[in-house]
Amino acid sequence: MELIIGAHVSFKNDKQLLGCVQEALSYKANTFMFYTGAPQNTNRLGIKDELTLEAYKLMKENNIDLNNVIVHAPYIVNLANSKNFDFSVSFLTSEVERCSLLGINKMVLHPGSAVEGNRDIAINNIIKGLNLILDNNYNVTICLETMAGKGNEIGKTFEEINRIIEGIKFKDKIGVCLDTCHINDAGYDISNFDKVLDEFDSIIGLDKLKCIHVNDSKNDIASHKDRHENIGYGYLGFNNLINIIYNKKIENIPKILETPYITKTDDSKERAYPPYLFEIEMIRNKKFNDNLISDIRNYYK
Repeated sequence: MELIIGAHVSFKNDKQLLGCVQEALSYKANTFMFYTGAPQNTNRLGIKDELTLEAYKLMKENNIDLNNVIVHAPYIVNLANSKNFDFSVSFLTSEVERCSLLGINKMVLHPGSAVEGNRDIAINNIIKGLNLILDNNYNVTICLETMAGKGNEIGKTFEEINRIIEGIKFKDKIGVCLDTCHINDAGYDISNFDKVLDEFDSIIGLDKLKCIHVNDSKNDIASHKDRHENIGYGYLGFNNLINIIYNKKIENIPKILETPYITKTDDSKERAYPPYLFEIEMIRNKKFNDNLISDIRNYYK
């Protein structure tokens, strides 16, 4: 089976989904993930159907399966927080509707943070919110992302993720996104990834795993930091990540890169450039490029 590999791309109003596809193709990717608007605010412009149809055409021409494309929910929502609960439910409901308008059937969501301190209350809020949001006729699955455990983040263990899933009425509309950096930082030993997958399967079930974020980590295991690093340049290491990406048990699941942009000073201004073309090439070749940073800087002249 062909590797399903892609990266985070930008959704801009002038081209919308078409621009996402074009950017993904520039990285030689066959899938991608995007926000439907800025993740830090609620500003959202209408979906332009003509651009969506053009995007579908370009995807078909380049063998990109719409079922492998992912939307990421914005950071500003926190279902775990009682004070902003109604806002979070309302805004995430509208995001699910936008996914459906674009034909995307998977949306990744950070479960939330127990800002009020009580994790049980936070988890119950998340369950309550998701049951309200998922009570619809849209074919959109919300994928709870595994978290690093920074601060009061919910979802740092498979058990916490499963507690949420068990409380969801609409089981066919709930899934999981596994982030390699996050589970390392949460304390899972990805050097023995088969064991991690077996644990995931026994607690949650592999049938719920819908997306994988492939990121190296700037920090060692159980650091609870959540700082992504470029592929092969962090504590996870290139070979461990390759073993995850090519694991037969998850070969049909889309893998998405969210690694840091590479900075470069041009005309006395510091600019940042995407690493994804080169990282995807490394991954496809299964060969680490120890000149990755300089190659990216030379490419974007």
